[in-house]
Amino acid sequence: MRKFSNVAVAGIVAIALYFALAWGYDGLRILTSPSYGLEDVWRSQFVFAIGRLFNLGPIGLIKLAAFFGALKLAVACICIVHIVDRFRCMVRGQPDSKILEAGLILAVIISVAAIGPAFWTHTSDLIREHSVQLLIAAVAIGLCIFERGRWAREANAEIKADVAVDKDAARAAPRYHA
Repeated sequence: MRKFSNVAVAGIVAIALYFALAWGYDGLRILTSPSYGLEDVWRSQFVFAIGRLFNLGPIGLIKLAAFFGALKLAVACICIVHIVDRFRCMVRGQPDSKILEAGLILAVIISVAAIGPAFWTHTSDLIREHSVQLLIAAVAIGLCIFERGRWAREANAEIKADVAVDKDAARAAPRYHA
């Protein structure tokens, strides 16, 4: 059981590193581009499809592309914060994976928003690309939930052990009657 939890932690850190690097690069590329990544027609098809859905003009498309770039960069920053927290927890104890879970849920929402237009346009390569990212984020969320459950079981076991010690100490203590 302990080896599996170590593998789960390694998987969580690897997935966080993937999102930090891949989505961080993509977010920076989008935000530093003069047209906010819209010149890359392949990767920005979902922005155009969402723009058509909401009847956005050119300025609206640019704002939408910048919004998705900022969200991708936010997910990457959240993953970096989690990786730093993992290194901190090697010294101090239990990590806080709630921040990473929130970032990964945001990644799932972005991936679903990108898969929909790719599905409507029958672009199987885009569906595959975004589905893989969706699957990776879902696996990481599952691993975080597994790890949080493991920490809760260990904490409950410690509490039960402390209660048992307190009961034994109470029985062994001398009793004074007035």
